[in-house]
Amino acid sequence: MKRWLCVLACVWLAGCTGVQVEDYADQQPRLDLQQFFDGPVEAWGMFQNRSGKVIKRFHVQIDSRRDGERLILDERFTYSDGSTDRRVWTLTPDGQQAWRGTAADVAGEARGELAGNAFRWRYSLNLPVDDQVYVVHFDDWMYLIDEHTLVNRASMRKFGIEWGQVTLFFRRQVQ
Repeated sequence: MKRWLCVLACVWLAGCTGVQVEDYADQQPRLDLQQFFDGPVEAWGMFQNRSGKVIKRFHVQIDSRRDGERLILDERFTYSDGSTDRRVWTLTPDGQQAWRGTAADVAGEARGELAGNAFRWRYSLNLPVDDQVYVVHFDDWMYLIDEHTLVNRASMRKFGIEWGQVTLFFRRQVQ
């Protein structure tokens, strides 16, 4: 009986590993972050709570530039309630197909993996809500649809519980 329980536990745990970025290694078009974010990018998105209700919509104007190997993304958010925010990411290549990044409201360092048309970006964000700041964990998945369109779906968690999801559509501005 113990042997069967062990086998069932191993099968269950193997099923919980989920999707890996390497699963997209053969997908086209290939995502090159420095190429996609070479110039201005515009984005539109929404935050949904865990029941699926849209809580906030937003627009983002991203001014991106290179600084040596580093990629600087200056994001300016305008939310549906009229509020605004700004986040400046500094992304640095970290070996083959890997990135790390920092921003003022990110706790620690973000880590990313790239394969094929997909980029997985994980980080902890200091999120102000009313009079408190919560550290929430983001697991972003970005997929290049065509040379001008990138789709981002992110899960936001606290204490291992999903608080909500962010869906975002990036569009390179053709110059």
